[in-house]
Amino acid sequence: MRTPRRTALAGLAVLLTLAPVVDAAREPDRPPTLVLVGDSTVRTGTKEQQGWGDPVIALFDKAKIKVENRALGGRSSRTFQTEGHWDKVLAAARKGDFVLIQMGHNDAGPLDDARRARGTLRGTGDETREIDNPLTGKKEVVHTYGWYLRKYVADARAKGVTPILLSPVPRCPREPVEKGAVEKNNYVRWAEEVAKAEKVPFVNLNRIVLSHYAGLKPADVKAKYFTLADNTHTSPAGAELNAACVVEGLRALKDCPLKDYLPPEKE
Repeated sequence: MRTPRRTALAGLAVLLTLAPVVDAAREPDRPPTLVLVGDSTVRTGTKEQQGWGDPVIALFDKAKIKVENRALGGRSSRTFQTEGHWDKVLAAARKGDFVLIQMGHNDAGPLDDARRARGTLRGTGDETREIDNPLTGKKEVVHTYGWYLRKYVADARAKGVTPILLSPVPRCPREPVEKGAVEKNNYVRWAEEVAKAEKVPFVNLNRIVLSHYAGLKPADVKAKYFTLADNTHTSPAGAELNAACVVEGLRALKDCPLKDYLPPEKE
């Protein structure tokens, strides 16, 4: 027969065992996180240049969602993964989060040059090429641009994260832009092909941005939206425009809950 003291101690032990469960159940839900993955057209620290990732943060409802710009200049769809940056995004991700992925500007470079070694194989297939990477001193199997995009999608889904693919933003046009035009850029086409095949939301950011250039002379687009240094990187004004175009594209998506975290459109 148990004594009152032993019964009381047993009851206390049960309560102590259950305490962490009760505390965890009472922990308030955290808002989801939106992570931005990309290159310098999404985030750059170069003076007089800006990517769209920083200004887009202010376009979301910060009371409902946290936005983190994890893009890094100079990275391709391949090197953002092989250098471990994508692994860090995944390690911090939780079910219910979102990730916007815009890659392609740096994928056309050499596979194994001594300076960057960041290129990917062209296309969306499963072709591979083994190289001796001069930067790491190790052998590396390089895949296609589409293969790396599919890995982003698969990895995100495995963590319960919603992936959204974006086409690369356009460079400064050399000719006047017609309404509805898209750059003759294979990476725009390949990104859309992967999105359709994987059934993930896709924002043709290239087309949306170019629609805002329509009617402007190339010299005016350059002066207003790009840096003097090159025809790839945007000025702060260009970054603001591209960020607004990201939101425009997200609002147009069907069955994508990310747009629920945007403030109501102004009438």
